[in-house]
Amino acid sequence: MVTKLDIDDLPKNAANYTALTPLWFLQRAAQVHPTRKSVIHGSRQYTWHQTYQRCRRFASALSKLSIGPGNTVAVIAPNIPALYEAHFGIPMAGAVLNPVNIRLNAATIAFLLGHCTASVIIVDQEFFSLAEQALKIWSEKSETFKSPILIVIGDENCDPESLRYALSKGVVEYEDFLQSGDPEYDWKPPEDEWQSISLGYTSGTTASPKGVVLHHRGAYLMALSCALIWGMNEGAVYLWTLPMFHCNGWCYPWTLPAIFGTNICLRQVSAKAVYEAIAKYKVTHFCAAPVVLNSIINAPAEDTILPLPHVVHVNTAGAAPPPSVLSGMHEIGFRVTHTYGLSETFGPSVYCAWKPEWDSLPPEAQARLHSRQGVRYIALEGLDVVNTKNMQPVPADGKTVGEIVMRGNAVMKGYLKNPKANEESFANGWYHSGDLAVKHPDGYIEIKDRSKDIIISGAENISSVEVENALYSHPAILETSVVARPDEKWGESPCAFVTLKPGVDSSNEQRLVEDILKFCRSKIPAYWVPKSVVFGPLPKTATGKVQKHLLRAKAKEMGPIKNKISKL
Repeated sequence: MVTKLDIDDLPKNAANYTALTPLWFLQRAAQVHPTRKSVIHGSRQYTWHQTYQRCRRFASALSKLSIGPGNTVAVIAPNIPALYEAHFGIPMAGAVLNPVNIRLNAATIAFLLGHCTASVIIVDQEFFSLAEQALKIWSEKSETFKSPILIVIGDENCDPESLRYALSKGVVEYEDFLQSGDPEYDWKPPEDEWQSISLGYTSGTTASPKGVVLHHRGAYLMALSCALIWGMNEGAVYLWTLPMFHCNGWCYPWTLPAIFGTNICLRQVSAKAVYEAIAKYKVTHFCAAPVVLNSIINAPAEDTILPLPHVVHVNTAGAAPPPSVLSGMHEIGFRVTHTYGLSETFGPSVYCAWKPEWDSLPPEAQARLHSRQGVRYIALEGLDVVNTKNMQPVPADGKTVGEIVMRGNAVMKGYLKNPKANEESFANGWYHSGDLAVKHPDGYIEIKDRSKDIIISGAENISSVEVENALYSHPAILETSVVARPDEKWGESPCAFVTLKPGVDSSNEQRLVEDILKFCRSKIPAYWVPKSVVFGPLPKTATGKVQKHLLRAKAKEMGPIKNKISKL
């Protein structure tokens, strides 16, 4: 029998233990720096004291409507103060925040609202009609439909007609809703840090979207992890280029009060708006998908402010960034941190930790090393690449492909109302990402593809990511995505969808294709070279990810490979 040691016989009590929640960060920011700017949105500016009061009003107003534990509050809005406040006000009431992707159609939003049984819907005036359509679809499809409370957010930057229309329907305006709450509301932290704080939905490209449930503990740890990994100092000025509805803005809404920083809201993202904000607000940090970085690199000279007035740090994730994009950002003065993660891991949870010894390497070698996904965040306790048949780690040889698996505090609670998906995702005590990667001798992992994106040509596996990286380094290519296309001889072959840079002469497409393929043959194995090239814009999600499922459908529709060129 094992005797319990006295040193461990010390129980938790109210003085030495409390549940972890990022809500404390806001209270602390308001206490320490009450007059420091917290949120700036056009002509509207708030201090941390004001933001704390507004969030307490938010929580109080919800509580008066009997909205609390067990309730979900959906917010359909771009990057505006109300969505930022929702990350605190809703969980302060004990309820769960569901930030909704504003680019979704009404039918999909109706599914999300019905799936989580949203008790309240808070919607930006620009998207009020969309919310109305979604509610109509939900009500028609559900036998137990109960109309949620509807609140509209007014924004002086929008056409006032949409707000007048919403108010004519008897909907409460957000600022009036806040006024009904108490600015001194005595909110309570969760009794259990496992309590849900947020619900986000996956893109659902092949099936219904899955509801990813996150907890207070993970949000607290990841918010701090974000600051440490990125080296964010007190007083950082953060520009909201990344949608807050995407993985809760990678946890940065909760990070900013922890470091007494300032949030700059950006309703619509463009390269010009990013450069202007850097100059006007002295922005020090922003996050963006590689597609946004590409637009910054290739912005017309009149939209840029170069050289940069100061160092700007960029965190990129959402897709594997080509080395050419990383080196391009570095050349114009940005300092990029490359990260990787999923909605299921609170956003980025792996990063390419830069090593000082890389500083002396040639730029091309630096970019290649930097394009690897890297090592785990501080708050992620387990990360590996494994053989899915036996769950054994693959050798660290940079060649053997396996699946990326994770475990620890940065992993979701699970999928809402989806036990089958939970069983599959958490098999063998790990979260299975579905991403295929190799592990290098230094322990850094590098994604080779999503399992569904691997191209199998003549029984050989081709990484679409590797082919894309080669194409991205072509001087005429702005964006590209590679998928499998049926091939009469090889079963499948790479099909490259390409967007050309502005000003590129595309009058002779056949010659352009030949030049691209010749370029590829100098960079990658012959059987990896695309057998077909399609010119045109790439379909993207709201967060800048290329919708490969649409491209795969297009490639299939084109039929087995016969020609080398076609148009969208």
